[in-house]
Amino acid sequence: MAFDFATPVERRAPEGNYASQKWHRYAQDVLPLWVADMDFHSPPAVIDALQRRVAHGVYGYGEVPATLTAALCQWSAHHYAWTIEPEWQQWLPGVVPALHFAAMALTQPGEGVLTIAPIYPPFLAVAERTGRLAQQAMLAEPAAPGEPWRLDIEALEAAITPQTRLLLWCHPHNPTGRVWTLSELEQLAALVERHDLWVVSDELHCDLLLDEGARHRPLVALFPELAKRTITLWAPSKTFNLAGLTSACAVIPDATLRQRFAAATKGFLPDGNVLGLVAAEAAYRDGEPWRQALLEVLRGHRKLLEARVAMWPGVSLSAPESTYLAWLDMREAGLGESPAKTLLEQAGVALSDGAAFGCPGFVRLNFGTTASQLEAALSRMDTLLKA
Repeated sequence: MAFDFATPVERRAPEGNYASQKWHRYAQDVLPLWVADMDFHSPPAVIDALQRRVAHGVYGYGEVPATLTAALCQWSAHHYAWTIEPEWQQWLPGVVPALHFAAMALTQPGEGVLTIAPIYPPFLAVAERTGRLAQQAMLAEPAAPGEPWRLDIEALEAAITPQTRLLLWCHPHNPTGRVWTLSELEQLAALVERHDLWVVSDELHCDLLLDEGARHRPLVALFPELAKRTITLWAPSKTFNLAGLTSACAVIPDATLRQRFAAATKGFLPDGNVLGLVAAEAAYRDGEPWRQALLEVLRGHRKLLEARVAMWPGVSLSAPESTYLAWLDMREAGLGESPAKTLLEQAGVALSDGAAFGCPGFVRLNFGTTASQLEAALSRMDTLLKA
């Protein structure tokens, strides 16, 4: 089945009421490759399901349907070789709220919440927002340009104190695109057990592994002994471009942990978004052909970006193994202290500033857009970066 990933979708026109963070934050002439949503239509199966639900005309309080929990169980078994149960699923409006509720459920004020930078910015805000102690370790930088970022288990161990209670983990990793090796995950699991930590494993990008034949294995699927201390977060939002429908799932095998997490959310979250739940079910049930076509497009875009970076002196890229986000080291590119600001002001391209991820001098580039829009943005960047 053919899907259209080539035709640009108008996301900026005011007459369509398509208000978009990505396309409306900056001036009309800026090309945005920053926030992590894609410029593609969602799968036709999702659009059809939403149209049927909208046509029903009644949008009262909904509930999570058994057909949705069954669809996610089937997706997990087929794609991850992990058998999960419907009752393990706690559906909620987004992964970011889940990070905060986990901190409130599993730690006390003043206890430590540990993150590993560079990392998706909301991770870095959880501790401060919830009155906890912010703790941070760093990944090991690439040993040479183009080599991968790595888990530095010694640095992580050194960051742990008697106050540390919760580790926020990202698997696969945003922003570097790393798919962690079994050895890295084994070291992490042993450390978690050794220090008796709770874990939130954000696996939001797990359905976008770019290398042929790659298969995601959830942290708890690999290490069942961690089930009593781990909350796994999934969502269809990145994979199927559904972020605005605010639908995500915390998968929690342990009943006691599940009750603690659910209790922390009471009174703070609305009931499920009826359209988001419909979209999630359609995506997990019928979205696989579209996902496979998307992966081919993203592989091509990654190849294009790698070739372009090779022409930019002072810029290096560790090719992402997952998702549509590229993490570029621009510290030697001659663009000043904030390459993202320079590229915005002088080239009219909006990227995510690495400082927000804990690494000044880097930028995150979203290549989940049409080939023509990506090429236009890269051509603008050429004016400042190409030798």
